[in-house]
Amino acid sequence: MNRLLFIYNPASGTGQVKTALAQVLDVFTKAGWITTSYPTQCKGDAARTTRELAGQFDRVICAGGDGTLSEVVSGLLEVADAPPLGYIPFGSTNDCATTLRLPRKPREAALVAAGTGVAVPIDVGRLNGKPFIYVAAFGAFTKVAYDTPQELKNTFGHLAYIFAGIASLPTIAPYHMRIEYDGQFLEGDFYFGMVSNSQSIGGIRPPTAERVVLDDGEFEFTLVKKPLSLADLTDGLQALANPSVERSGALVQFQASRLTFTCDQPIPWTLDGEFGGSQPVNRVENCPKALKIIRGE
Repeated sequence: MNRLLFIYNPASGTGQVKTALAQVLDVFTKAGWITTSYPTQCKGDAARTTRELAGQFDRVICAGGDGTLSEVVSGLLEVADAPPLGYIPFGSTNDCATTLRLPRKPREAALVAAGTGVAVPIDVGRLNGKPFIYVAAFGAFTKVAYDTPQELKNTFGHLAYIFAGIASLPTIAPYHMRIEYDGQFLEGDFYFGMVSNSQSIGGIRPPTAERVVLDDGEFEFTLVKKPLSLADLTDGLQALANPSVERSGALVQFQASRLTFTCDQPIPWTLDGEFGGSQPVNRVENCPKALKIIRGE
């Protein structure tokens, strides 16, 4: 029998992981796995546990929100010959589950993670050396992702980000920066920037979703330029949130594997929904096919 390391966040999904634990473990056993379970104790614990233990197992499966998944990915990047990673989503928005075509019901997701899913390579990003699995962003609404209370996220899901984002509008100011990418550059004032490898961001399908290939060595990049009027800003945000809206002149979109953002002030970033640091010069790198992850059929 093969050995499985199961890391779960007992606080995710208003504690729903704990109520589903018995049926999830039963799925693992019936699929032929000898399972070692570990409930995370604090922020950073999933990354540490993965880093220290994953090399002893044939597969790692994590249960929790996108933050838990991001931590486990961070730990696996430090493991030589890392085993494939499965994911059982229990968060409030579950962007990665959407991209990976994973069921939302715990037992069905466990079946995919433990056996019926397909192990596929996936690119992983690094911002100033810090890994992220699906999005790095700065500017308007990004602070919302890590400042929105967990209770609000649990109650309203991705709508919580919209509510909190609207409340932050009066404080939004653009960043003047130079952006270098794959031998090209642009300069201007930008309200928002997003480097992603996902078909869902904050529960919303981004305008670049149709281009997403998880292992092509490139990220999808979206910028919202400083508009000439409030109407331009509104059009830009609507186009960002709704791919059916006609493209706005406030949007800049392209694909790239390496990017450098230079600004005359520190830029706060969010990585997979968590605070990722604040520096005036920020470098993003695509690490192609860094891991194997289990995807639904």
